[in-house]
Amino acid sequence: MVNIQRVAKEAGVSVATVSRVLHDQNTVTAKTRLKVEEAIQKLNYQPSMLGRNLRKSESRLLLVLIPEISNPFYFDIIKGIESIAISHNYNILLCETDSSPERENIYFDLIRTKMADGIISMDPAVNMDALMDLAEKHPIIQCSEYTAEGEIPYVTIDNEAASYQAVKHLIKIGNEKIALINSNKKYLYARQRKKGYQRALEEQGVVVRKEYIYHTEHLGFEYGQQAVKNILKVNDPPTAIFAVSDLLAIGALKELHAQGLHVPDDIAVVGFDKIHFSNMTNPTLTTIAQPMYKMGTLAVEMLIKRIKGENVESIILDHELVIRESTSG
Repeated sequence: MVNIQRVAKEAGVSVATVSRVLHDQNTVTAKTRLKVEEAIQKLNYQPSMLGRNLRKSESRLLLVLIPEISNPFYFDIIKGIESIAISHNYNILLCETDSSPERENIYFDLIRTKMADGIISMDPAVNMDALMDLAEKHPIIQCSEYTAEGEIPYVTIDNEAASYQAVKHLIKIGNEKIALINSNKKYLYARQRKKGYQRALEEQGVVVRKEYIYHTEHLGFEYGQQAVKNILKVNDPPTAIFAVSDLLAIGALKELHAQGLHVPDDIAVVGFDKIHFSNMTNPTLTTIAQPMYKMGTLAVEMLIKRIKGENVESIILDHELVIRESTSG
């Protein structure tokens, strides 16, 4: 293993001179610098990044908190985070919290002990009190999932406006009996998307019917299936379904097919997120597109600024309604 002492001996200089060259200090003459660089190349010396980081009190590691690695919604966000992080010489560590306070504390301790430099949180169930306490001393950015309380900057979309647009589309194509498959009410995005759903109906003078609203404990195909089973049992079944996640919507499509219903002739379906699978269903799924990759790139850029001690403002990105076969026939 080649060390800095070996390089110094090969170049005929002191260890301090080699260190100055490695840190790109301008106190070394061009001739001496060349001798050191030739010795480094000849010996194939690789400086210890761990030692360098410890001296600078940084880890070059960013934590990304997500509830479930298996959820395809996070794929493009993580790609965006990673592309920018790497370009700034940071590594990322994906931290699956499983919405568990015990796991969260393990990851929070990595920040407290300076084993990581900052956090991007995408967990809707994160302990916000603990996160806000941590943010008083450490760089943290919220991505997609957030709370407007406190001082933690975030990048997201306008969930209420997006769901309002989705439901308004269903009304425009002739539906008034519109069901909502929502996730757990404890999540902010679930409350916001329900609010948009209600606003769209109320604007058109349509009564919001409780029996058309179904809450799931988790996001997943099977939960969408179960929701449809319950929704179709009501006395006056809906003619359209708005699901707050593509995973729920795809599960709904599967169950509707199993029940012998044709989408969109018998019942229209709209999802949310525009995950890659949403273009592979039969019929293809109308959905709200979130700019996931851009969300990821902005989140990590914001975090790096916070690490440098700079102030950043929260960002709300545009969404898009992508109309496909599940509402257009």
